[in-house]
Amino acid sequence: MARPRKFDPEEVLDQSMHAFWERGYHETSVDDLVKLTGVRPGSLYNAFPGGKHGLFLETLARYSKLVVPEKLGALERTGAGLPKLRAYFDGLVEDLTLPEGRIGCLMVNSAMELAAVDSEVREAVRAHMSRLERHAERALRNAKRRGEIPADVSPRAKATQLMATGMGLMVVGKTNPGRKVLETIVDTAFADLDRPEEA
Repeated sequence: MARPRKFDPEEVLDQSMHAFWERGYHETSVDDLVKLTGVRPGSLYNAFPGGKHGLFLETLARYSKLVVPEKLGALERTGAGLPKLRAYFDGLVEDLTLPEGRIGCLMVNSAMELAAVDSEVREAVRAHMSRLERHAERALRNAKRRGEIPADVSPRAKATQLMATGMGLMVVGKTNPGRKVLETIVDTAFADLDRPEEA
């Protein structure tokens, strides 16, 4: 009797993550995953309980662990201020001007496709949003303390608004509207953070 084929679960997760990221959950079949990974369905189900859905949830967790920190960059540092917050958004714009960047964010894509009907995906997306908002709020609090932004700005409210803008930016970016449109969205979102010139 042939032995089951050995495989690296992390490699399978990476391959599956990119498939879901590019095609979406519904457009990625179990057959697609089997062909992509070279792992038989039974072995996939044994390694990732819950079948395709279980594997998908695991890829969301892996995306959060590996890809999100890369995108956040220095914004995750405790001392980040307004320049690092702006750099995060400028990075989104830069990504969205490239064909490979216009596949967007796996979390945003999943929110649009599944969050309304899948409670587990909804919770994963909420956790992602909360993470982004926490970092943005901390950066804004640092910026306020340093006098980088007007004193009347609410870091919590502004962080929520900026992260919603970021998610919207990634949706708009899928249509390839051009850099100017994307930059205008970001500039408008940051406009009330500019300090007036001293008289």
